[in-house]
Amino acid sequence: MTIAIGADHAGYEYKKAIQEWLTEHHYEVVNMGTDSSESVDYPDFIHPVADSIENGKAELGVIICGSGNGVAMTANKHKGIRAAIAWNEELSSLARQHNDANIIAIPARFISKEMALSIVKIFLETAFEGGRHERRVRKITFC
Repeated sequence: MTIAIGADHAGYEYKKAIQEWLTEHHYEVVNMGTDSSESVDYPDFIHPVADSIENGKAELGVIICGSGNGVAMTANKHKGIRAAIAWNEELSSLARQHNDANIIAIPARFISKEMALSIVKIFLETAFEGGRHERRVRKITFC
């Protein structure tokens, strides 16, 4: 499975750790940056993550910033993208099970790296339940 990953300066250290974990667990990683802790504008790195999922170059994405909000808002501007913020394992699981999220947004300033890795692991291992949730997910995109 191919995973696109992107972050701003606040998420850089977490992105590095997640990218290493993904590689160790045999995921193909498409790194969209940033690759330093110098201040940057998160949309410059998040739009390419969403684009890679839209065009089929990646199946899922991981995006990281300080709060998770800016990166999620940016990714969700893309048609077909369902980016969910998760700060614990249950939210990560439910994002996949009930919302068919294809990008997980990590709030680096509010959780530990260990929790971030656990959130990503659960996100990648959890399947969409379909059923009654399918109808709801279809209603998310109406344009």
